[in-house]
Amino acid sequence: MTMSIMIQGTGSNVGKSMLVAGLARALHKRGLSVAPFKPQNMSNNAAVTSDGGEIGRAQALQALACHIPPHTDMNPVLLKPETSTGSQVIVQGQRLATVKAADYAALKPKLLPRVLESYNRLAQSADIVLVEGAGSPAEINLRKGDIANIGFAEAARVPIILAGDIDRGGVIAQLVGTHAVLPKTDRDLIKGFLVNKFRGDPRLFEGGYETIKNRTHWRGLGVIPWFAPAHLLPAEDSADIKSGGTGAFKIVVPQLARIANFDDLDPLKTETELEVVMLPPGTPIPGDADLIILPGSKSTTGDLAFMREQGWDIDIAAHVRRGGHVLGICGGYQMLGKTICDPGGIEGPPGTVAGLGLLDVTTTMTPQKTLTQVTGTAFEDQTPVKGYEIHIGTTTGPDCQNGWLHVGAQPLSAQNARGTVSGTYVHGLFSGDAFRAKFLRQFGLAPASRSYDATVDETLDALSQHLEDHLDIDDVLKIAKTGV
Repeated sequence: MTMSIMIQGTGSNVGKSMLVAGLARALHKRGLSVAPFKPQNMSNNAAVTSDGGEIGRAQALQALACHIPPHTDMNPVLLKPETSTGSQVIVQGQRLATVKAADYAALKPKLLPRVLESYNRLAQSADIVLVEGAGSPAEINLRKGDIANIGFAEAARVPIILAGDIDRGGVIAQLVGTHAVLPKTDRDLIKGFLVNKFRGDPRLFEGGYETIKNRTHWRGLGVIPWFAPAHLLPAEDSADIKSGGTGAFKIVVPQLARIANFDDLDPLKTETELEVVMLPPGTPIPGDADLIILPGSKSTTGDLAFMREQGWDIDIAAHVRRGGHVLGICGGYQMLGKTICDPGGIEGPPGTVAGLGLLDVTTTMTPQKTLTQVTGTAFEDQTPVKGYEIHIGTTTGPDCQNGWLHVGAQPLSAQNARGTVSGTYVHGLFSGDAFRAKFLRQFGLAPASRSYDATVDETLDALSQHLEDHLDIDDVLKIAKTGV
């Protein structure tokens, strides 16, 4: 019978995704076949799977930790926020609907059978399934119809380990408070706890650790020190967006309100000659920027309006007049064109919106979403590239004939005649060492010799050893075997 264990947290961003990834790699090294699973995720950072769907980026990283390809069953419900009150609902990799937050509560119970269907399929293919919760089970106002935390654990009969985050302070209250607000039937599903992100000497927390054990009667599984190399792994939560690098060549990335797939930029932050500045709202684009990258967006027209509210459109136009370079990725690519036509009202009221006018292309929004993995070539020397497309809309126009990225004869990019402004629909390009090197050499930069994929894999190895050293993994496996 397949074992399973669920890592839940006392709140968002306590490190659940990293814990599952590290534990997955550790158990894989012990000779177990492992599969990651997150019943419900909320993120605009998505990955395209080999079976033609999309899942949260964290589950793709966890699949990499398990040495298996990502699959839509690993994240059967993905919520992609489009506005402050509504999200696109992706079920088993495909778009189901766009709903208001207030209406999603009625939809959740109908999604539980699909969630359990995906979980059961994964369980048939692995020795152990590592399940990641979402947010916190202490949000008891969301307990009815829950499919993300204890509601799923109860339905699938999966034991829970609760993780607290000491770095943000108040970890005793986090864990003991969760115990206090949960009804007994829910508390009984939690079989142990751990304290994550500890800085300093763990012996200083021995009294607090014992207090948590005595107040909750949960099994203590360890105090996990802060894992400094975590920034080398792709982040999923927009709360983790950070600038990186100290090089002389400055890349500025406006931080859009609905920024998506921002892990596109992670490989650039590892390059010694680059500084990647994630520019917060309300901050002008600095005049000394060498390259501006407009990232992906979950709502192109919404973020285009947001960009204009910040005055970034004026800054970008001035940057181009000075001979500066601009690259748009996916939604950022669409913004660079002359117009964005949305006759069906997919992103808002039907109509046409003026783009930034820096590329001679137009985009038409269509209901059909493009979800595909891409293998092609770039530049005149046919540099091999790999990536993925995840977008609605098609883009056409004269500047597409100047594109530098092709799949066969099909252009997946566009460029102005001067070669200073370009865009592409393909995500993940900078993860490819050959493409990244060629791209940087255009600016007279020497790329690092280090392989980005190797860096990520070695960081997962280091994370797994970190957990072997500080988490009682043998006890975790005992809990998984015993069940609920």
